[in-house]
Amino acid sequence: MSEPEIKIACFVCNWCTYAGADLAGTSRMQYAPNIRIIKIPCTARLDPIFLLKAFEQGVDAVWVSGCHPGDCHYISGNLYGRRRWQFFREALSIAGVDVRRVFFTWISAAEGGKFRDKVNEIVEKVQALGPYTEFHSILPIAPQKAPAAEGRAQ
Repeated sequence: MSEPEIKIACFVCNWCTYAGADLAGTSRMQYAPNIRIIKIPCTARLDPIFLLKAFEQGVDAVWVSGCHPGDCHYISGNLYGRRRWQFFREALSIAGVDVRRVFFTWISAAEGGKFRDKVNEIVEKVQALGPYTEFHSILPIAPQKAPAAEGRAQ
């Protein structure tokens, strides 16, 4: 029996890490296919609710990556993002989230190789932890699926 597929939500800066991921792809660098990229304008714009929602939707880890300090398209957005990240991590820990499943990196547009290496490193760490089934036990209310529309006119 094969291992269950690990899913990682990857929130990336539009200007740097997303471009680095694009460079890795266009350079045909091989990396694990377990990430799902969500492009955001800047790491400073990331709401902690996005991270909780990702876990609620069944991902096994979240990864946030943006521009290196001093290279932000929005001048200092990544510095705000870094400050907020320290708060997010602590808040997620208090909420009961396993912070070993939460990652933050700086990757520039020219670092396709670093993007590939980080993907493989993070996937390996999360695979060692296994699927994150414990998250749903800390939710106060089980997630509800929207009811199917009945009697819809065609």
